[in-house]
Formats: sequence, C-alpha cells, structure tokens
Amino acid sequence: MRFLRPVWWSGSMSLAAVVRAAVRQGLLPAWSPVAGLLDVQGVRAAATALREAFEEAGAAPGATLHAFAVKAASLVPVLRLLAGEGLGAEVASPGELALARAAGVPPERIVLDSPVKTTAELREALALGVAVNADSREELARLDGMLRGAAGPPRSPLGIRVNPQVGGGRIGALSTATDTSKFGVALRDEGARAWLLRAFAERPWLTRLHAHVGSQGCPLELMAAGVRAAYELAEEVNRTVGRRQVTTLDIGGGLPVNFASDDVTPTFRAYARLLAEAAPGLFDGRYGLVTEFGRSLLAKSGLVLARVEYTKTAGGRRIAVTHAGAQVATRTVFAPASWPLRVAAFDALGRPKTGPPVHQDVAGPCCFAGDVVAVDRPLPLLEAGDHVALLDTGAYYFSNHFAYNSLPRPGVYGYVAAEEQGDAHEGGDAEEGDGVRFATVRAPQTLDELVAESGGAHAADLGALR
Repeated sequence: MRFLRPVWWSGSMSLAAVVRAAVRQGLLPAWSPVAGLLDVQGVRAAATALREAFEEAGAAPGATLHAFAVKAASLVPVLRLLAGEGLGAEVASPGELALARAAGVPPERIVLDSPVKTTAELREALALGVAVNADSREELARLDGMLRGAAGPPRSPLGIRVNPQVGGGRIGALSTATDTSKFGVALRDEGARAWLLRAFAERPWLTRLHAHVGSQGCPLELMAAGVRAAYELAEEVNRTVGRRQVTTLDIGGGLPVNFASDDVTPTFRAYARLLAEAAPGLFDGRYGLVTEFGRSLLAKSGLVLARVEYTKTAGGRRIAVTHAGAQVATRTVFAPASWPLRVAAFDALGRPKTGPPVHQDVAGPCCFAGDVVAVDRPLPLLEAGDHVALLDTGAYYFSNHFAYNSLPRPGVYGYVAAEEQGDAHEGGDAEEGDGVRFATVRAPQTLDELVAESGGAHAADLGALR
C-alpha cells in the first residue's frame, strides 16, 4: 500500500516512510500516544504555489501581502516557517498577535481582523503599525476617538470590513457573507452603502476595504462574487471622493480543501484566474492586495498519528479505540458530515496494514458516545498496538486543542527527507523511514504542565474564602 503526496509536493517520500520513522524514532511514547506531523517541504511548496498563482494572474511580484490566518495553525515555529517563505499573518485576538510577533513577523506584515477588538487591542495595533480592519460602525467610531487630535496620519493602514451579503455555502457556521452574518458592515442593508461612502469621504486615513465570504463549503464563484462586490465598492468610493483613497483590497482567504483524496483541488491558480475574470481591475496595479488563506496552505501537509489502545465488538460492529478523538479532531467528531477525514491504518511498527477491508469504527478517548472520527469505515483489521493516521489535518486539527477530559496537548513535529539536508542513506539496506528527520514544533504537554495550567498553584485559595 502506498500513499501519494499532494501534487504540489516534489519529494519522493511516502506517507508510509514518515509514519514508520515517527514510530521508530519514538514520537509516540507510552505517555504521549498521539502526535501531529507536518510536512515542511509541503508547506513551503504551498506557499510558493500561492505566490505564483497571484503573479500569474497579473499581480506584480511583491505587490500582494499573503497574510496567513494564524487561527489555522497557532504554532510559533509554523508562523516563522511561513514568514521565511514571505508570508505575513492575519490575527484575530491578542494571543494570535503575540504569537505572530514571537515568530518574528514584522508589524507591517500583520493584519488585525477580530470582530471584538478592545480599546487596548486597538491601541497596541496603532502603536505597532499593524493594519486594522474595523468590523462595525461602533468600532470605527472608537477609532475616531483614538485618532482625534493625533499629529499626522496613523502609522497603521486602516480599513473597513464589509459583508457583501452574497450568500452562504454548504457549511453555515463557516459562511460569513449571509444576510445576517455577525461580521462586517452589511453592504446591502438599507442605507449602508451611502453610510460607507460618507465614512470614507470624512476620513482620509481610511485606505482599505476588506471582505471575506467564508471558507470550507463555499464555492469559488461565491467567493469571487464577494471580492467583486468589495472591488466595485472601492471603485465607487474613489470616484465619489475624487481621488485614489482606497489603495488596498483585503480579499480574505477561504479556499476550500479536498478531504476526499490526495488531489489538491481547487488550486490557488484556479481561484486567482477566476478573480481576474470576476474583477478585471483587481490585478491591474491600481490596488495592493492582501489575502488571508489558512487551511488551504497547511491541511494537505499534515496528519494526526495515534496508537490503537484497544479493540472490541459491539452490536456486531468492530471498534478500534484510539488516542485521537475530539481533542484533536473536534470538528470531525461534532460535525462528521461536514468534516469527514480519511483514515490510514498501520501496524505496531508503523508499516502499512494489509489484509481484506473490515468495516469498523475508529473511536477516540473522550468520555462521550459521539467521540468517533470514522464510522463503519472499511480498513484492514485494526488491533491493539496498531496506529491510525488521520489525513489532511495540517490545519486546525493538532494546533487547536479541545481540552475535554483534561487530555494533554499532543506533540507536533515537522519533518523533511534527510536527503533534503544532505544526509541521504547510501545503499539498499536502510529501513523505510530512516531517511526522515523531525524537528519539534510543540513538545507534548506533561501532566505537571496540565495541572499548572488548570490552577494547580491556587489549589487552596477557594477553601480560604470564608
């Protein structure tokens, strides 16, 4: 059995070799039997594919800030890797801003988009020169107060997020351009367009427009319609004020990911070409562009690897109980129809399992009945000590931990083929997996760390209250 890498990945290393190496090198010790693995070369190749796609569509080299959506992988080494590939960071909280800064992302390559920015957050962003997209009329009024009396224009590029209200995709929770979405200024509401034109006319320091339609489950045509609405509004603003005031369009991210196979579809190239058709002036050099892709940059380059602890049969159904459940695959467990994952089976040594497929459930460790990542899935018969790999999980899954049952956060490791570092094995006697090297992204959380995080230092404080 051989597992193909995404088509943008140029190496020859198989998934089997990676899993074999992870097991051989002890990345799943007895005390931490689940881990996230991230293909470093795959991430680099995805970043290159994104840059090249927009340049092929007509964007001048370096004219687009591709700001990675930090929520998709809130891990400092990953953000630093992406920064080294020329990407910035899109942040939506003080924590994400702190992570981006810790990764060395320059403030001028950071965009703050949260819908609930506090005064303190806004002050920090303005002091640093971080770009800010105001999410509401009230937030814009707050910025007015903070900028009133300031000497000169703000350091930060400032804009307004609009909701183009073009509709939703098949996953309602991820559709941000519906009529009643909580995000942005609702563009088609009565009086909204006139208010936006006045807002720009009265504030020469407003130079950006931002729109984001949604992500997984949103067709490309819907996403392009949202971008076109923002582009048309920018054109109208500039005509109304009689100058090129809006100079940058932040078109969000949201490119969906194919979770059904190794094929990378849709591609950044296909989306960029569609944008060029939907809004021909987008790439003619009059506007700077900002993108905010997340899942599409990392999903295909990651997997969750976990040990099978027990197997059993219930009601005639075979069940493999593993250490990967809702704590790492939260969306899949709670919304399996929207977030199905492929599962690959390996033996205790990390070798691909063989044998006829047997329909079985793959369950997680959490103490509720719905903690199942795959139902009635045909796989080689899983046994205690085997391993399962949840594929396409490089974004969100192992970086956004759900602390149900106080399960510790798993370790996360990046990997490359050793030959990429000049350490290729010679001859034909090497074990499969020997040519893989790992680096720690996040060490597994220890129980002492978990206790400390859960208030261990204050254990007696409540009892002292009388």
